[in-house]
Amino acid sequence: MSDAIKHECGISVIRLLKPLEYYKKKYGSAFYGVNKMYLMMEKQHNRGQDGAGFASIKLDVEAGQRYISRVRSCQQQPIQDIFAQINERINYELKEHPEYEDDVALQKKNIPYIGELLLGHVRYGTFGKNSIESVHPFLRQNNWMHRNLIVAGNFNMTNVNELFDNLIQLGQHPKEMADTVTVMEKIGHFLDDAVAKLYKQIKKEGYTKQEASPLIAERLKVAKILRRAAKNFDGGYTMAGLLGHGDAFVLRDPAGIRPAYYYKDDEIVVVASERPAIQTVFNVPFDKVQELEPGNAIIVKKNGNTQIKQILEPTERKACSFERIYFSRGSDKEIYQERKKLGKLVFPKILEAIDNDIKNTVFSYIPNTAETSFFGMVKEAQNYLNKKKEEQILSIGSKITSKQLHEILEVRPRIEKVAIKDAKLRTFITQDDSRDDLVAHVYDISYGSVKKGDNLVIIDDSIVRGTTLKKSILKILDRLSPKKIIVVSSAPQIRYPDCYGIDMAKLEDFIAFKAALALHKENNTMHIVEDIYKKCIDQVKSKDKDVINYVKDIYSPFSPDQISAKIGELLSPPDIKAEVQILYQSVPSLHEACPKNLGDWYFTGNYPTPGGNRVVNRAFINFYEGKNERAY
Repeated sequence: MSDAIKHECGISVIRLLKPLEYYKKKYGSAFYGVNKMYLMMEKQHNRGQDGAGFASIKLDVEAGQRYISRVRSCQQQPIQDIFAQINERINYELKEHPEYEDDVALQKKNIPYIGELLLGHVRYGTFGKNSIESVHPFLRQNNWMHRNLIVAGNFNMTNVNELFDNLIQLGQHPKEMADTVTVMEKIGHFLDDAVAKLYKQIKKEGYTKQEASPLIAERLKVAKILRRAAKNFDGGYTMAGLLGHGDAFVLRDPAGIRPAYYYKDDEIVVVASERPAIQTVFNVPFDKVQELEPGNAIIVKKNGNTQIKQILEPTERKACSFERIYFSRGSDKEIYQERKKLGKLVFPKILEAIDNDIKNTVFSYIPNTAETSFFGMVKEAQNYLNKKKEEQILSIGSKITSKQLHEILEVRPRIEKVAIKDAKLRTFITQDDSRDDLVAHVYDISYGSVKKGDNLVIIDDSIVRGTTLKKSILKILDRLSPKKIIVVSSAPQIRYPDCYGIDMAKLEDFIAFKAALALHKENNTMHIVEDIYKKCIDQVKSKDKDVINYVKDIYSPFSPDQISAKIGELLSPPDIKAEVQILYQSVPSLHEACPKNLGDWYFTGNYPTPGGNRVVNRAFINFYEGKNERAY
């Protein structure tokens, strides 16, 4: 509600296990894989607005034939753009060469993008420019088929500098200090090394240079390459890679921070960032789609043999809870139930805020992504009322009249669609006053939905910065003349930056951080802020294992309720008539609702990797020194 959060990317890998002729015969098209990849990317479009990319590899082609195709876009509708380019090329070839129409072998030989191995990526830019150079997949080319590497992922590394230095020590000259480049070059280095050693070994066995190529593909140990490359990765990641000869892999970080799911049958292997995408596109049941375990990789060899291999020792599972609250599609069976439970568990706080007066309270939600938690909240309100009704009826007993019974049963939660997002207004006017006036009109209200003097409860996924809340939503809701506006976040207070893929990088952006600072000023304890800065400076050169999150100290003197109350004050427009109260989910309730996804570092400061503590302390140093820059 308060501000859209940019977040991590989405990936999809499809490996066709049958010859292309099989799909032509069964499904009517040798472009079955391309069509499915389009659907997979569209079903994960929620994960990427800044760019999209597609790559394919053809297996067993003759020398001189192009076997790798790639297309990327950073246009306003990138998925549609890349598949428009693909379709245009396919249609052109079929029109120019009618003989291709019914001959799959000719299609594979002459038409790009058709292939047995496909990789799709939708990008949400969290770092760097949203230029075409930043769009995945990335391609590392070589005349040796085995050394061609295509990489795309959903990740952020906290130790890019270290990885960059590693490459220099290996004798490389990286073209850019970016996590995608460093990760690709690190894997590429050990891929080159493995291929060179196999080539030398196979030649010793008496094979010719030409005979060595298929043997390298057969013997190449992808798991070993990944173990060597990923040894000192620090971050949250699900990264996918295709090797030119036809091997493929998807690797997940040891804490399971970023998500990955897979499905396999006798026709396909598919891996994606979200389970519902696989379920919908391939029409498979929930229990057939498996989660890739943390620290593991799914590896598909050129011959189709598929294995799950442990690459890194799994650490304590800290799968991102924001996936469940907000990022992933709510059509997932588990996520749907978890979001409803988030609404249910925050209801006791709401009940207290309205003094148990449900009769004079209107319940609603903003934005649409909060709808599921809203259902959970309303259902719990109904459960509460049912219990109260039962108590009333039993207290009156057999003497109850029809009128009394009707009056008791008539009470139910009042549900309204109070606010409607009219349009996403761009801030194309630079003057602050004019821009604020535009922001104030982002939402329309349903006049007459609230009676004067009612309580108005609005539930949201999360409240991060609170900008739109203060400049727009609270002002327009106040026009309905409620007595009290209670804004409820189904997520806890966001207090710390994320460094694993979500675009939340600066402490000073968070309204919870601003509230803590305001409380320190009121309590004359600003020396604590200076002490934190000194501690952060002292640990800059410390080893990762010795770094702790000192920023926790800024929140420790205050209870969550104190900070929430201060947030309510800070976000209340000066001319608002209604009383404003901000409520947040508690961390224990979050864990109860999402028991498998306990990653909560943006709420608690408990980072799952050493690099997280270093990043949060650097973010505090940047804040204190007035540097408007990222900490990673």
